[in-house]
Amino acid sequence: MNWILLVIAGLFEVGFASCLGKAKETTGITSNYWMGGFFVCLTISMILLYKATQTLPIGTAYAVWTGVGAVGTVLVGIFVFKEPSDFWRLFFLTTLIASIIGLKFVSH
Repeated sequence: MNWILLVIAGLFEVGFASCLGKAKETTGITSNYWMGGFFVCLTISMILLYKATQTLPIGTAYAVWTGVGAVGTVLVGIFVFKEPSDFWRLFFLTTLIASIIGLKFVSH
């Protein structure tokens, strides 16, 4: 169950990073709404990360949380913010995903 919470926490990390990107693109009240989304996602992500670390090793949990967030944020960047998706970027993204899966399998 805590692995599921950890992945969900990572997805909320993607949410707060994406909200920062949208807040940067907007102005006025719209920017404030995106910043509100940032704080909501940040809070949920931290609470879920805390809950997951009650039974998972902190080093593994943190690495998986940031890895899920990094992979998700790169994908959002590619598909939403039209960032480049060249070979090397996708190659290293794949190695990051493999590392996250590897940590899951070697953790107790």
